[in-house]
Amino acid sequence: MKTTFIKATLAIFALAAFGTASADFGIGLKAGTLGLGVEGRWSMLPWLDVRVGANSFDYDDDGSQAGINYDATFALDTFYATGNFRFPLSPFRVTAGAFSNGNEFRMASKDTGGANFDIGGSTFSPADVGSLQSVTSFDSTSPYLGVGYDFEILGKVGLNFDFGVLWQGDPSVSLEADGFAAGSQVFQDALEAERVELEDEMSDFKAWPVVSVAFIYNF
Repeated sequence: MKTTFIKATLAIFALAAFGTASADFGIGLKAGTLGLGVEGRWSMLPWLDVRVGANSFDYDDDGSQAGINYDATFALDTFYATGNFRFPLSPFRVTAGAFSNGNEFRMASKDTGGANFDIGGSTFSPADVGSLQSVTSFDSTSPYLGVGYDFEILGKVGLNFDFGVLWQGDPSVSLEADGFAAGSQVFQDALEAERVELEDEMSDFKAWPVVSVAFIYNF
């Protein structure tokens, strides 16, 4: 279990201790493009509530980035707090908040079957390159803006939908190799050029689309 779920659980219990004594409080499970999550909601006013929660999921994939084939893990890991402004007599709301963002893309180059690598525009043998390892991370705090719909049955159970964008910021990419040429300045210059190209491709993920559904129980 990732640390964000521990943070979220503590925050949700803190909201529960205060919220259930003074106002409407709900807790739920959610799933979406940020992974699987837990969420607590405290209604301060009929048209305003605060929500805290966490999302986490590891998704394995493979593909080509900057001309090199990688095995990749998308490690999704976020903790968040949002304010939600509801429209009167409507399930529609506007949501704004901040995420503690631990999302990472972790990649390892695939076996080329003896074919050479093109690293930063230069050709190197598999022995010279060895294995390429890359980690892409983003801003540790990321703003979120979106809209949502909250549907409730008899005020106790609910179904919530969220649609928005998490602005992760510019990516920070590391790229390392462990082959025979790793200590060569010529290879390191080519590796840096490859890293810059990879960082440019990863900038496509600066704005992460958020779509989720949550099942809520209200106390």
